[in-house]
Amino acid sequence: MDLELKGKRAIVTGGSRGIGKAIARQLALEGADVVIAARTRKQLEQTADELSKETGRRVIPVVADTGDDASVERLIAATVAELSGVDILVNNAAVPGGISPATRLDQIVSDEVLEDVNIKVVGYLRTARAAAPHLVANGWGRIINIGGLAVRKAGRPVASLRNVGVATITKNLADELGPKGVNVTVVHPGATRTEGTDPALEATYASAVSIGRIVDAEEVAWVVAFLASPKSVSINGDAIATGGGSVGAIYY
Repeated sequence: MDLELKGKRAIVTGGSRGIGKAIARQLALEGADVVIAARTRKQLEQTADELSKETGRRVIPVVADTGDDASVERLIAATVAELSGVDILVNNAAVPGGISPATRLDQIVSDEVLEDVNIKVVGYLRTARAAAPHLVANGWGRIINIGGLAVRKAGRPVASLRNVGVATITKNLADELGPKGVNVTVVHPGATRTEGTDPALEATYASAVSIGRIVDAEEVAWVVAFLASPKSVSINGDAIATGGGSVGAIYY
């Protein structure tokens, strides 16, 4: 299937490693030029160089902090300057698993909660707010928000909170921007194999996955690439789980 992504212009936040890197790679393999954003310059530049050489597309590193309004505005301005516009925004910048490790009420630290929400939920709103005028001006665009399956499971209240927040803003943005040609969706990965995954923990994670193993970051990226394409027009405002299936759970 031709995803019709050749020549499209994408931003992937949190794109220097992990799921974000895999998404940037897949978009570039499909023919898009990609700006990857993260806070650490050295890793960002290494990833951009690696992906550009592999895919033959422009992969441009831009240092940005999605927790800061001015930094996000500079990210969008830099993208437009480099690529003459933007068509696709993948919001992925967040601390994997979240800042707060709390599993009980008495473990919750307010500053950790606020920082988690600022980076992941408000951060996604910042980038969407800055990018949306360009997508609307195109008459076409895609915003894909990366959430997490903690949205569907109790046990880590702050992790659930931030992912529910991502799902909520996704639906609101979809209703507002859909009539203007911009589809907005949320992808919820589960435990995902990346360069940072501890192999010793994979079996533990896999016991809760109905395909019998954890999903690879590349396999999440395939889904995101489809959602970023014109072929995904029938999906708007909805959540797609990419965790390999949760054992025992029924969602409808």
